[in-house]
Amino acid sequence: MKLQQLRYIWEVAHHDLNVSATAQSLFTSQPGISKQIRLLEDELDVEIFARSGKHLTHVTQVGEVIIDMAGDILRQVNAIKQVAQEYSNEKEGSLSIATTHTQARYALPHIISGFSGEYPDVSLHMNQGSPEQIAELAASGEVDFAIATEGLNLFNDLIMMPCYRWNRAVVVPKDHPLCAVSKLSLADVAQHPIVTYVFGFTGRSKLDDAFRQENLAANVVFTATDTDVIKTYVRLGLGVGIIAQMAYEAGTDDDLVALDASHLFEPSITHIGFRKGTFLRRYMLDFIEAFAPHLDEETVNAAVACSTKTERDALFANVTLPVK
Repeated sequence: MKLQQLRYIWEVAHHDLNVSATAQSLFTSQPGISKQIRLLEDELDVEIFARSGKHLTHVTQVGEVIIDMAGDILRQVNAIKQVAQEYSNEKEGSLSIATTHTQARYALPHIISGFSGEYPDVSLHMNQGSPEQIAELAASGEVDFAIATEGLNLFNDLIMMPCYRWNRAVVVPKDHPLCAVSKLSLADVAQHPIVTYVFGFTGRSKLDDAFRQENLAANVVFTATDTDVIKTYVRLGLGVGIIAQMAYEAGTDDDLVALDASHLFEPSITHIGFRKGTFLRRYMLDFIEAFAPHLDEETVNAAVACSTKTERDALFANVTLPVK
């Protein structure tokens, strides 16, 4: 059994059983991958993949167990490499992050800028996606950190730590009737068509909960995952926008008015997390602390030491989170 064979079965399983795509991603040949998989199956005397002719159709029951174990082994190998690299050169390496567009566009730029100045030899990779995609990327080890607000139930296999609270603003053109309202109510907002986030993105669940609790129907006429797209359609007059407050930029968005809506919705909390067993290099710890200053090395280590999510929640129960 070779480490290369374990990598091949793991990668094939995560490329939808497409051996050709796997070969391209690994810069090797399709016949070479197929041969090594066959050799591994012959050695183990089991089929990892079921076949129809030359095509792989699905992962067998025993194959699922073997592939999961292969993933654990590959992650441990990567951790060993990171330990060695930390001691050989603590300021070189790579850092990959999975998050939503709003975090990537509005919360992270100044953090990334400062981090790159301190660690110029660390390459950064940003992956944007839905909470489901973010959780999968982090759980599989394809990214180092997940930064998310929604769908935290998807991240049970990760060590997730709270970073900051944020709320929403209602954005409208300058001549909109809501500009004349002294203090917004949900009933005021519900009288107008709404442009906001796709469900499952950037605290959307809090928005829906607020309208439901007031027995109001939110007339959502347009949704997007990208805040800039939402603001574009507000400018076109499609409806009033409900966006993350941090996503309103006074200079860039001076043709729009941001109306405070923090009293209308429960605040959301953004979390950062990583897979259990991850070896956190010095620059990784520094990135976490730059993003959330209360998450210093001691606190992160305490979170790692918690054996259950309940213990971890208790660790942060009395922490006052910053507001963005």
